[in-house]
Amino acid sequence: MLIAFNKPFNVLCQFTDRSQPPRATLAGFGLPPQVYAAGRLDYDSEGLLLLTDNGTLAHRLTDPRHKQPKTYWVQVEGVPTEEKLQALRSGVQLNDGPTLPAVVQLLPTPPVLWPRDPPVRFRKTVPDAWLAITLREGRNRQVRRMTAAVNLPTLRLVRASMGPYALEDLQPGQWRRLD
Repeated sequence: MLIAFNKPFNVLCQFTDRSQPPRATLAGFGLPPQVYAAGRLDYDSEGLLLLTDNGTLAHRLTDPRHKQPKTYWVQVEGVPTEEKLQALRSGVQLNDGPTLPAVVQLLPTPPVLWPRDPPVRFRKTVPDAWLAITLREGRNRQVRRMTAAVNLPTLRLVRASMGPYALEDLQPGQWRRLD
């Protein structure tokens, strides 16, 4: 079984949380039993999370050797110059080594998304922009660290697709079977 789930902001990619106070988890969304997340999406990130009960499929989707592309819509603080975009495309140096080249596009208009709760803080005097970033690796908080490395801090991060699977019209907390 393979499930596409639109993970809401501030939800853990696991079914239990031992922290105090407990945080929201996948357990609150009526997902079928015996599925688990194929990969992770940060607590403060949103969007497509694939869940499966098939270990072989989970491995194929997440193992870096299979290089499944993952596309993120990223709202950044600031105005990306061509130099900053090119740095992201070429790969940037992070504390755990250089990133692989990425496909990076400046989006002419923001993607059509649901409102985030709580909303991203709006500041009239600080411009922002939306990027589409496609990676073939998946380090911890990689997109956020990449945009920070070129002085474009991430304000909002939404995974739009993973391999051949896309978020499409799923709203936060909704899921659908893909198989």
